[in-house]
Order: sequence, then C-alpha cells, then structure tokens
Amino acid sequence: MNNRIPNYLNFMLKAFSTGCFALSVVLWSYSLVCANTVKAQELSKTLVKLHLRNKSLKEVLQQLERESDFRFVYSDGAIPKNKSLSLEMEGTMAEALNKISAQTHTRYEQQGNNLVVTYNPPRQMMPLSGKIVDDQGMALPGASLRIRELNRSTAANEEGNYLISVPAGTYTLEVSYVSFETQVRNGVVVEEGKPTTADFQLKAKGGELNEVVVVGYGTQKKVNLTGAVDQVGSEVFEGRVAANATQMLAGAVPNLNINLQDGKPTRSPSYNVRGTTSIGQGGSALILIDGVEGDPSTLNPNDIESVSVLKDASSAAVYGSRGTFGVVLITTKKAALGKTSFTYSGNTSMQQLATQPDFVTDGYTYASHFFEAYNAWNNYSSVPSKLNKTQIFTLDWLEEFKRRKEQGITEEVTVNDNGEYVYYGNADYFGTLLKDRTWAQDHNLSVSGTTEKSDFYLSGRLYDYNGIYRYNTDDYNSYNLRAKGGLQVTDWLRISNNMDFNLSKYHDPQTAGEGGNIWRNIDDEGHPTSPIFNPDGTLSYSAAYTVGDFIYGKNGVDSKNDNLRNTTSFETKFFNNSFHIRGDLTFRNRDFTSTRIRVPVPYSVKEGETLLLRTSFNDNIYQLTEKWRYLFTNLYADYEKTWGDHYFKGLVGYNYEQRVYDANYITKNGLLTENTENINLALGESVTATAGYNKYRIAGVFFRANYIFKDKYLFEVNGRYDGSSKFPTDEQWAFFPSASVGWRLSQESFWNVNPKAISDVKLRASYGSLGNGNIDPYTFLNTYNITTQGIILNGAKNPVTSRPTIRPDNLTWETARTANFGLDLVALNSKLTFTGDIYTRKTLNMYTVGPTLPDIFGAESPKGNYADLTTNGYEISIGYNDQFNIANKPFRFSVKAGLADYRSTIDRYNNTTGAITDYYAGQRVGDVWGYVTQGLFQSQEEIDAAPKQTLIKSSNSGVVYPGDVRFADLDGNGVIDYGSNTLSDHGDKTIIGNTEPRYIYNFNLNLNYSNFYVSAFFQGVGKQDWYPSNESIFWGQFNRPYNNLPTWHLNNYWTEDNRDAYLPRYAGYNTSIQNTAQTRYLQSVAYLRLRNLQVGYNLPKAFVQKAGLQAVRVGLSGENLFTWSPLYKHTKDIDVANIGKSDEDVSNSNSGDGFNYPTMRSVSFNLLINF
Repeated sequence: MNNRIPNYLNFMLKAFSTGCFALSVVLWSYSLVCANTVKAQELSKTLVKLHLRNKSLKEVLQQLERESDFRFVYSDGAIPKNKSLSLEMEGTMAEALNKISAQTHTRYEQQGNNLVVTYNPPRQMMPLSGKIVDDQGMALPGASLRIRELNRSTAANEEGNYLISVPAGTYTLEVSYVSFETQVRNGVVVEEGKPTTADFQLKAKGGELNEVVVVGYGTQKKVNLTGAVDQVGSEVFEGRVAANATQMLAGAVPNLNINLQDGKPTRSPSYNVRGTTSIGQGGSALILIDGVEGDPSTLNPNDIESVSVLKDASSAAVYGSRGTFGVVLITTKKAALGKTSFTYSGNTSMQQLATQPDFVTDGYTYASHFFEAYNAWNNYSSVPSKLNKTQIFTLDWLEEFKRRKEQGITEEVTVNDNGEYVYYGNADYFGTLLKDRTWAQDHNLSVSGTTEKSDFYLSGRLYDYNGIYRYNTDDYNSYNLRAKGGLQVTDWLRISNNMDFNLSKYHDPQTAGEGGNIWRNIDDEGHPTSPIFNPDGTLSYSAAYTVGDFIYGKNGVDSKNDNLRNTTSFETKFFNNSFHIRGDLTFRNRDFTSTRIRVPVPYSVKEGETLLLRTSFNDNIYQLTEKWRYLFTNLYADYEKTWGDHYFKGLVGYNYEQRVYDANYITKNGLLTENTENINLALGESVTATAGYNKYRIAGVFFRANYIFKDKYLFEVNGRYDGSSKFPTDEQWAFFPSASVGWRLSQESFWNVNPKAISDVKLRASYGSLGNGNIDPYTFLNTYNITTQGIILNGAKNPVTSRPTIRPDNLTWETARTANFGLDLVALNSKLTFTGDIYTRKTLNMYTVGPTLPDIFGAESPKGNYADLTTNGYEISIGYNDQFNIANKPFRFSVKAGLADYRSTIDRYNNTTGAITDYYAGQRVGDVWGYVTQGLFQSQEEIDAAPKQTLIKSSNSGVVYPGDVRFADLDGNGVIDYGSNTLSDHGDKTIIGNTEPRYIYNFNLNLNYSNFYVSAFFQGVGKQDWYPSNESIFWGQFNRPYNNLPTWHLNNYWTEDNRDAYLPRYAGYNTSIQNTAQTRYLQSVAYLRLRNLQVGYNLPKAFVQKAGLQAVRVGLSGENLFTWSPLYKHTKDIDVANIGKSDEDVSNSNSGDGFNYPTMRSVSFNLLINF
C-alpha cells in the first residue's frame, strides 16, 4: 500500500463522458445548420475568373453575373461608388466574394440564385471617458462601467478614471461598485470626430439594510426582512487554503456553530445554529446548495457567491421539518456579465502542526518517573516487571540506565546472555511519526460568459494535500467540476442546468496492533526508553505497536467519495414580470467506498528472530460500499405587486424529496500476503458480511405572504404542511405556521433625527413552530434482528431472531417553537451598521427514554416523546467602514465584529430518581458536577484532621498521603462522598462548570490602500470549561505510569521541596484527579485565534491590460497563525479547539481527549489572474 499509484481513471472517464456529451450536442446542432445550407455550398462550386484593374464595385458585380447564373440585388445608393477594385484571381465564387467584401465592407446573402448586397460602412471608434467617484468626491478605483448595447465593460484606474473606445452611437451606461448603488444613465450620445465625457458620482448603499439577501425560495432586501437572517459573501473563502468550505466558514457567522473536531482534511462536521437543538432526535441545520440539500465538503469554495443563515422559525418556515434548527443557504456563482472571461487562482501552502505534544524523550528521565508513579500508586511497595506490554523493567536495569547516562554512554541497545535486546533508548516517537512541515496546493480555473439569450459558468478545482506523516502518509486529493448554464428560450421562459461533480480520495494510515489510533498507541506503547529500530534494522516491539506500523507501511484505510448532482430548472414570468412560476428537478448520487487492510507487523526482541504482532485487530481486510440516491423536486409560484403605499408578495409551492441508502460491509481474514489489497486474496474462514438499507420520503406544501405599508410597517406569514414517511400513518402529516412583523421606526414622521446620525432603524419580531423529523426510518415499527445460531442443530446453523424492539409510545413530531426579537440600525452616514437578536427556542416532545418499567417487562422501556428543552440566546453584529485620503489616494478600512451566546435548560425528562449522572428537569445542558478542591495536603497531621476521603483513591489501598488533593466537605458529614448521586443527595458534589461554549465572538478587519490590501479574521470563545477525560494526554503518567511524560509535568508536581506545585504527589492510576472532576484541574478553554491573515497587492490596471489581462493579484495568506488560551499557561500539548473525543474514523468510543489529527497552521502564496 505504501507504493500506491493514485487512480485518476474514474474521474477522467466521468469528465470525458461529460465533455463527449457536450461535443455531441454541438456536432448535432452543426449538422442541422449544414442540412439547411446546401445551396450555400454552390458558391463554393461555381468557378470564376477575374482580371480587373481599377474597376468600380458595380462593374465587378456585373462581370461576376456574366460568368455565373447568380444575380446581384442592390440599389445604386446602397453600395460604395468611389471605391476602385483590382482583382486577379481564378477560383470559386465564394472566394471572390470574400475578397470583395474585405475591400468594400459589403455582405452577400444568398436567396436562391439571387445575392442580396448590403453595405456596412466602418464606423470611426471614438473615445468615451470620465471619472467615477463617491458621494464625497473620492475616486473609486476598480469601479465597473458597462455599455449595455455593446455588452462591453471597463474598470476605473487608481484615480477613478476610465477610458474606452466605442463606435458612434447612443448608449446606456451602467456603473457599479461594491457597497455602492448601481447607477444607470440612458441616452449617452457618442458622436463621430468628437470625444465624449461622462462622469459618475455613486451613492453609498444604505448600509447592510439595503443588501439583497438569499431567503427561502427567493431573495429579499434586508431592509424588508422581518426574520433573523445573516449573510456573508465570497470574501470568506477568497485567498484561503483548506480542504473544504466548511473549514473556512467556521466562526464567520454569529451563532453558526461549527465544531471542526480536528484538523483532518476529510473532516466536515454538522452545522449548528443557535445552540443545543434536541437531546432526543438531535438535529442540525439544513444545508441547501443552490436550493437543494447537499454536503458543503464536496463544494469548490471558489464557486461560492454567498452563504445565508436563516436562524428563526419565521425565516426557515418554508422548509418545514428539515429546517427546524436553522437553514444554511449556499449560493454558487453565476456567469459574469459581458464577454467571456477566464479566471485562474492558485495557492501553494506550507503547513505545520499548530500544536504538538511535547513529551520527554530522555529515556532515563521517563523510566525513573514511570517507576515513581507506579510505586507511589502501590503504596511505595511494588516494583513493575514491564513497561506495559513491550519492554522489560527491573530496578537493576533502571540503575544501569542511570549509570550509563551519567557516564555519557550513548549506546542504546545491548544484548543479554539470552540474545535478547536490552534497551537504553532516547527515542522521539512523535518526531519520527510527523514531518516538520507538509505542503498543499489548490488550483482553480473558471470560464464564464453571457450573451443576450444565454449564459454559462464552468469551473474546476484540484486540491492536493501531502499529509503529515513521514511514513505511509495520509495523502488527500479532491477534484471538482461544475457546469452551469442558462438559455432564455422566449421572453417569458428561461431554462437552466447546474451540474457539479466531486471526487475525493484519502489514504488514512492506521495501526493494526491495537485499535488503530496512532496517537493513543504512542501514549501507551511509545516508550522513549525503547529505540524504534534494532541494530539489524528490524523494528522493536514498542515500535511495532506504534510508529513502526507506519514505517512498515501496509496498514490503513483507502477511501473514495464520489458526488454527482444535477439540477434542471425552469423559470417563467408573466404580467410585466410580476408573476413567476419556477420549478426544478434534482438527482444526487453519492458513492462511498473504503478498504481497510490490517496485517501483522514484523518485529524482533532477539537477535536473528523475527516475530509477527498478531492480535484480534489484524490479519483481515474490510470493505465498505455505501450508496445514497437522492431525488428532489420543487414547484412554486410567486406574485409581487406594488400599488400606492402598499406592497404585496406571495409565494406558494410544493416540495418532494426521497432518499435511498444501500450499504454492504464485508470482513474476511487470512490475507494471502502482506501486500493483499483485494478481498479475493483473503483466504480465511472467518467471514462477516452484513448490509444496511433504508428509504424515506418527505413532502410538503408551503406558503409565504409579505405585506408592506408605506415602507415602514412590515408583515410576513409562513406555513408548511409537512409529511414524512418516518412516522406512523396517523402521525405523518402536521402543519407548522409562523409569523413576523417589522417596524421601520426611522420612517415615521415624528422621527426627527438627522439622517447623517441615524438613517435607518428597524424593529423586528417573529414567532413560529416547526416540526423535527430527524429520526431513523422504521423507528415506529417492530424490528427483528436475524442472526445465525451459534450451535449446530440437525447438521446446520439455523437462522434465529431475538425478541423485537419495542415500538415507541405515541411517536410523533418533536416541535421547536421560536420567539425572536431583533433590531437593525444604520448610522453615521451609513458607515455604522448594527444588527441584534434575542431569542427563545422551546423544543417540545423530544424523543427520549420512557418511564422505567418493572424488570418483569422483559425489555428496555420504549422511547417516546417524553422531554422538553428551552434555549435562550442572543447574537450581535456591528460593522463600521470609512475612508480618508493619504497622499491624495483613498485609504479604505472596515471592521466587523460579532458576538453570540446561548444557554439551554431541560424542562422535562424521565428521571424519577433525580440521578445527576443522567439528564434531569432543571438541568442546564453542559453542567459539570464535581468537587471543590481545597489545595493539596501538606502533612499527615492535616490529613488526620480532615474529612475522610477513602472513596476517592490516590493510592491502591486508599491511603491518603501528603501532596494528595484535598476536597471540601460541603455537606459537613465528615466524609468526602457523592451521596446517592441524586439531586436530593449529591454529597459533596456540586456544579463546578459548564462545557458549553459561551460568548462566541469574531472580528474582521480589512484595509485597502493604493492596490495593497490587508485582512484579518479573529475568532474565539469567551468562556468554556473542560475537564480532561481519564485517558487524556493532559494527565500523562498520572493516568497510567507507562504513558508518555509531558515535559510540563517535570518539577510541577508536589514534593517536600515543591509544596506550591500545580500537580499533586506523583502517582499513577490516580483516580483522585483523572476520574474525579474538581475545581483545581477544571480547565478554562476560552480562546482567541487569528484564524486568517492576508496581505496582497493588485497589479495596476494599466500594467495588466498591456499584457492583455483584466486583473492580477498576488498575496500571502496565513491560517491559525496565533492562538491564546488560559489552558496554555499549563500546556500546549493539545490545541484548545481540538480537545474533543478521539478520532471518530477509528472508533466511535473515546480513547482519549485530543488523540486525534492535529490542527494545522499554514502560510500560503496565492495568485489570481483574470483574462
């Protein structure tokens, strides 16, 4: 597997097939044209001879008539009279006419045997110039001027001046610039022999309120919005390097919460809007790409034009049960106006780990601390025989190790009398595993164009990541292709098609010795005392369990993910563009395949003897094939009308979706060779073959009605009648309504505030109810698990089934009811914008455990709609933009900051005993129950006088020693305990923290001067608590004595000479800290991260255009360059944003916080060329 050749054939075949189809259409169209122009070929068959000098055009045409059967039709005044021609040629009539046309600007149209002559005299090109400035007279470099009749465009230079040459005529000019209102000027006359000047002064838009935002099944001006909607543009993705769009979008929108889990290139987590959704069925935001549900990890980030987040029930209501907990609308780019343009953008990125565990690599230091931790746990009375499984330990060996270190002996391997290797190593397992740096590259090419009747947009992307491992590295490749086009068939009908394809491949190396997680395996078996290689080049026993497996290079998972989606749509318009009918049909196919190889790794513990590391985890091949088949369709109509002070817009539509999932899982042992890559070469008898299948359908009818009176009183009602096949027949359909209102206070007659101070104020309120259908198909049915009997009866193993699962009691929709209040404000002459929302969301009838039933029932209690939850929160967004002159050039800057917070409380839950180890009514989601710490015991007298704490062990026998943690006796009973672990009796436990993130913020800064630009994006969390799990690398040898030793532990634990240390007495297996949440070691994981920094330069227009280009930009971009956190005052072994459970691709269980792929820091060079 380490010599794999990437298989690009599938991607190339699909791209080639698409290209062949398009070529076939072109050739077919051409054949039709040719079929109708047979007579035109006679011009090429008619031979003529011309020997003419200084003849008029009329004389030349008369000569051609004499030599052929053709007759020329023209009037004397319609052809040039003073033009003399000289022709010497023998050839076809077509060739003669081409030469005549080139000299006389005439054209010839065949009508039977007649050739109609038209004269198109050349028009003189005249200069059209001017200056484009803002409302304060400052230049707007880069502002676009388009001439509609010619479909030609140009851009203003650094001083705001533009110049374009056009034929004489009358034109309509359209001038646009980002954040300014587009200005159209009709009837601009360009006369022959006379230059024309047209200056423009653009007016800044009225802040964000006048922006057009994407909403459900349409768009709205933000000034007219009554729901909670936020939107960002393509600037979030430009110039950045990441494997997918989700990784770039994290932190960009207030209360759009994306937990990236780790830095793996394949990672694309779910999107959460406004905090905890449901502790029952769960639920995340619905993600729609161009109106159809999709996976943003498969998108080309450079294709994205905007991302809208619909946060409240009112704005998401038209999506019904799919949009219960918010909707994310991703809109891809359309064809650029004007002539065909090509854009290339590329990035080359150097990447390093943002944080890397810093473990002791000095063998003796590690070994001596191992013995101290093991001996202390065993009451200072026991000597270990091994360092876990892979290395022998004795006190004589430790003493010899000390002697060798003191004497400077560097030989790391000796051989004892039995020929066995004896190690005195100083190995750096992480240093051997990881590269110092790696590289990624991202290349994009797009082509787009428009004509009066059609438009097209084509794009492609290649992303290549070289992985972080020195051996058997984790290569990742992703390819994107998009073809998007539209045709205006008639004045009232437009059809379009949008196809995108993504292929991604990933090689994920894993260890086969024990579970697959390299990070955890190094912690357990990567002892620095054991070298990685023996003197003969074989792997050591410790290496075989860890990094040696990667060096061997045979084990890992190869996966391939294909996504193909095609949407065909139509749009009609009637009654002066006031009534529209739109429809679309989409199919989406996703195919995921993976092959996992696990073969035994060779190693040696004795000279000349090679062993194989055989465990229950290796010597097999596992193949997974998953297929998803989606079908979506929408049909909807809208009507829009303004009369007097009244505005009305209505929408009604129908939506249908279905998904089919089909999967096969096959495991087989007995690999023929260590290089086996196909299941046919697995010859063992242990075969496991299973499958998965489900299908569901969703349908709904929806409506929305907007009414505005005098541009200040805004009303909106929404509703959807939703149906889902996931529910019982009598519960499949439900109606979910919502309503919202807005009041533009600044439009009232009594509002006398100067518009330059505050120009727009809008108050908003909404309330709505949505159903949550996020349950597995067939949940409402009795299901049977059919297996093969383990014993032989009548000569065969017979199929058997166990008792069926119990049907849920009265299964119905969870319901989320949301109330939202908001304020939008524009101030300081449209330079300052503010948007704020507060909300309450109640999730009712959550699908959770039912009442506890007697044991005689014989089965688990059936689940049902038994719980309620309330989430309260807010979000704020504030922005400011301005400019001033430096050296007669504008210096522009903008800042934008966002803040969001939420808290969720359980209102109802089946927990009759009040156990605090489960959910309970009144619980705040994320609460951490633990003990209050009163420092460390300093003496035996202090221990004797303190409450007994024998339930919390810091030694094997329960004896408490000086240096151990001292807990507060909160209930005063003289014993540190947890009572019955219930609300009514929780002993000395109390709520000490909360794991939910609070005060989630972001901050953007943009500077632009003289073609230079700087942008910075900060993101962080103001408050969050984390108590490391017992297997976290935070604890080092306090967890297991043979675990790795973090360098920050050295001289940081309690001794008689170090009484103020942070960590307690050095003892392994120490349940008093790693299994006992407490205030002393509760960590604050608030953080501030510089997520992206860009510096770049746009080459001057005059220089670029001389090279025949439109624009060239070069720049540097950095990701995750800086992070601050209170956690880092103790350790940087774990990235603060990467503290979650271990790699879920290896196992669903948590083998230790932070045992996952590291977050990456990168610096990239980027280039953009437009031509």
